[in-house]
Amino acid sequence: MRILWILPYSPWPATSGGKTRQFHLLRSLAARGHRITLLLHDKHPVSPPDRQVLEAFLEQLIVLPRRPLRSVTTLLAGLLAPYPLLASVNGLSGPLQDTFNWLLGEPWDVVQIEHSYSFQPYEAALARKSQAFVLTEHNVESALGAATYDRLPNWALPFIRYDQWRYARWERRVMRQADHVVAVTQSDAQVLATIAGKPVSVVVNGVDCDHFAAARSDPSTHRVLFLGNYEYAPNVDAIEWALDEILPKVWERCPQARMSVCGFGMPASWRERWQDPRIEWQGFVPDLLTLQSSSSVFLAPLRHGGGSKLKVLEALAAGLPLASTEQGVSGLDLVEGLDYLGGQTATGLADAVVRLLQCPDAAAPMGEAGRAYVRRAHDWSVAASQLEHVYASLSASKQKEPACV
Repeated sequence: MRILWILPYSPWPATSGGKTRQFHLLRSLAARGHRITLLLHDKHPVSPPDRQVLEAFLEQLIVLPRRPLRSVTTLLAGLLAPYPLLASVNGLSGPLQDTFNWLLGEPWDVVQIEHSYSFQPYEAALARKSQAFVLTEHNVESALGAATYDRLPNWALPFIRYDQWRYARWERRVMRQADHVVAVTQSDAQVLATIAGKPVSVVVNGVDCDHFAAARSDPSTHRVLFLGNYEYAPNVDAIEWALDEILPKVWERCPQARMSVCGFGMPASWRERWQDPRIEWQGFVPDLLTLQSSSSVFLAPLRHGGGSKLKVLEALAAGLPLASTEQGVSGLDLVEGLDYLGGQTATGLADAVVRLLQCPDAAAPMGEAGRAYVRRAHDWSVAASQLEHVYASLSASKQKEPACV
């Protein structure tokens, strides 16, 4: 198939779960013979080396810059437009609309748009051309704002309520125009189906299981690992909760435990805020295998978010014993006590981490059970096949449409 794939960020380097998903699905579909044009609307320029990585499997790569966040257009739209703030930030771009109009002059088997918040520049042209499209939503965005909005001052509460209302309306408007809506978990699909007024398919988040098969956890290091993109508010909340409340309770019983904090966009101020020498500030780690193989436990203290978590899937694929909240394992068919240890409070998660550190003979089988589950249900080949099935159903529905007379 000839696919036009639209993203509000570059999928490479894969510094977040969303980018990792995009990169592996694009590469997997290209390997199956599909010809893909990728249209990016990105706040960062794509460097020549990163462009080279993407162009190796794409038919065409088109990158348009996104205006600065604090532009007059964004500020005015955030206050006055009918679109929610996130859609205004990622929309209202004349060059992007013009480029998309030009692209729709060509025949496409599939137009795929990622995220409802990126939809605004494409809405008019899609309607005018009667172009069918697939929308993939990684979360129920209208219910996702807690970790971000909680950080705003109380005086902003009226705007917060207004913007949440705008997003709920926007979500419904976008999804009801899509010919097919895709979610990443079954629970999200059920919620989105109510919003969209139509069935919603699931294309799971995945893992390169062959790559992570080489990792082996090391119980002797007593290293607890967390990974996240810290431009994403739920990850910031998770690490603040872990270092303020969970790890102190772990250290009371396991003073030798170390906490390794990894990921993109780590604030420099954190080193000053938490000065315990047992905290290892790793930053962005391009290849996790060495670090995973020198870790004992993966901690997922997530209280907000949606979908399923790539960081958790990668930890499971590496055989790392997992301590997690319910949110950390959302969308995954894992059994607490067999595949991971759970906790909803700081004390509960600390207990889970301590048990995994102190009982490696029980932790190791959990790690291997998690690895087997991910290989069975979440390899990228599984996700690519699910997405191809969506495309096939879209193509079949086109063929059933009556010809114009």
